[in-house]
Amino acid sequence: MTHGRAVAGMLVVTLMWSIAGVVTRQLEAARSFEVTFWRSLATFASLGVYYAFVHGRSTLALLRAGGRPLLLSSLMWGVMFTCFMVALTLTTVANVLITMSIAPLITAVLARFTLGHPVAPRTWGAIVLAGIGIAYMYGQGVSSEPKHLLGTLVALAVPIASAINWNTLQRSGADVDLVPALLLGSLISAIVTLPLSFPLQASLHDVALLGMLGLVQLAIPCVLAVRLARHLPAPEMSLLALLEIVFGIAWAWLGTSEQPSVAVIIGGSLVLGTLFVNAWVGLRERVA
Repeated sequence: MTHGRAVAGMLVVTLMWSIAGVVTRQLEAARSFEVTFWRSLATFASLGVYYAFVHGRSTLALLRAGGRPLLLSSLMWGVMFTCFMVALTLTTVANVLITMSIAPLITAVLARFTLGHPVAPRTWGAIVLAGIGIAYMYGQGVSSEPKHLLGTLVALAVPIASAINWNTLQRSGADVDLVPALLLGSLISAIVTLPLSFPLQASLHDVALLGMLGLVQLAIPCVLAVRLARHLPAPEMSLLALLEIVFGIAWAWLGTSEQPSVAVIIGGSLVLGTLFVNAWVGLRERVA
């Protein structure tokens, strides 16, 4: 695969990731944990079909070969799947996506203490500025509506789980395929959220939309992203992944008239600008 095709593929991935917010706003009756349950179940079914087709009976062997790192990775994916959708039911799409965007910064800090990886001064600066942006959004959430603060705090579990996931896999030194972890993570999310979803209220319309999200917004783009990671450097992947936030906020604005508040625009611009500069400098350093 050429570099240009890999970049184009990553653009498609971010577009597919970004539709979760606008689609969730079209639901008729499904709420909170039930939203997560149906999407996670659809993701598990989609990845199960993929693995059955590609690997057949060797799928179980691949899962066993992952050992403890794969299990922990699966648990973290389960946390990410669950908290992301629950957060979308509590606060705005912009709040959720901007909060999730700080995952690379949390990962860098955690790697400093668990793996001994040095953190560049520019990254420390990015952490401070991004923290100011998030704190400003938090403060406005407290003063306007506590529900938005709760949703943002739930969304914060996503980048934390992502950081734990990445650092655990790096520390183990094991060659763990992320796709089986996605399979188990979606199953864990579905099992955990099913008891919390009763009484089930989703209409057929809701189930169809959430099933589409499980396939189009999660299963397919996540598999593609794992494959594209072989052809794109990590800083460039991080830079391109920021487009999910821009696309997601735009979809919500155009598709549901969910206009970001002034606080989100100010705080989010600070966060995204900081992340962009940090990722761009990292990419330039890698190329040099």
